Amino acid sequence: MKTLKIAIHHEEHSDGFSKRWIRYCKENGIEYKIVSCYSSDIIKQIEDCDILMWHHDQSNYRDKLFAKQLLYSVELSGKKVFPDFNTGWHFDDKVGQKYLLEAMGVPLVPSYVFYNKKEALKWAETTDYPKVFKLRGGAGSSNVKLVRNMSEAVMLINKAFGRGFSQFNRWGHFKERYNRYKSGRDTLFGVLKGFRRLFVPTEFARMTGNEKGYAYFQKFIPNNDSDIRVIVIGDKAFAIKRLTRENDFRASGSGYIIYDQNEIDIRCVKLAFEINDKIQSQSIGYDFVFDEENNPLVVEISYGFVAAGYDPCPGYWDRELNWYQSPFNPQQWMIEDLFKKLKK
Repeated sequence: MKTLKIAIHHEEHSDGFSKRWIRYCKENGIEYKIVSCYSSDIIKQIEDCDILMWHHDQSNYRDKLFAKQLLYSVELSGKKVFPDFNTGWHFDDKVGQKYLLEAMGVPLVPSYVFYNKKEALKWAETTDYPKVFKLRGGAGSSNVKLVRNMSEAVMLINKAFGRGFSQFNRWGHFKERYNRYKSGRDTLFGVLKGFRRLFVPTEFARMTGNEKGYAYFQKFIPNNDSDIRVIVIGDKAFAIKRLTRENDFRASGSGYIIYDQNEIDIRCVKLAFEINDKIQSQSIGYDFVFDEENNPLVVEISYGFVAAGYDPCPGYWDRELNWYQSPFNPQQWMIEDLFKKLKK
């Protein structure tokens, strides 16, 4: 039987999945090669490989330029890729996720998108408040604002169809670093770095330009002091509970995490498996909040996650919702799942 070979995009200083993929391959005698997806000859580099794996990042402007296009092209050639089309096309695209989840009949937080300023302003005059304004991209609750009244909505809509929004929220970033410092989760040097960013934009912000030409809002779901994130990979799932920031409604990126299995509403795990049976993602995180009747609603989805943030998870579920109290390596599951599909 032919030995399977994996091409892994790897950068030494990256916090992505590649280090764990490489370690798993070494420990299990799996043939692999390190490649650079940034190289013009990447297709030639992977000629002798059966799989291409690339944990592309929404905060890297190069990745945003072409990662999805490259991976889909390789997938069409007959090779397996991670993330594949079903997993990655909607990554860091909240507007795309709205259409996908609505089309699949998923219980989604009601979402509204406008591509015409006049229509957006008319909606702002008639809707109730508060609402949540978001840009289509961004992680950790960046570019997310609570809109308390029509005046604030009109201001955001005018900006959305005017000069637009930087994809890096400088002031929000500084406040986040400062709040983390106050709670003992960042250093004074980190605060100074955040202060510097008030004047010096990130490479990503410089290269991508302002986001504009549309306005995206979600209904504000009150009385949630946390959210639940469930990540499904193959036939397994794990989850965390993320508390909101102090005096804030946002949980994503807060850094306040509960790993206790008993804090996870099992309905979210069940729903995550059910949704993924429709979406068919290789790896997908579902963020849930609860409506006024305590029903779980999906806020957004993402194939990527910060690996180290989930290492303290005490165990995982299978699709029958059996619980396994055991350490685990989700990056290992990604490779095992690809091998299963290749051998079918």
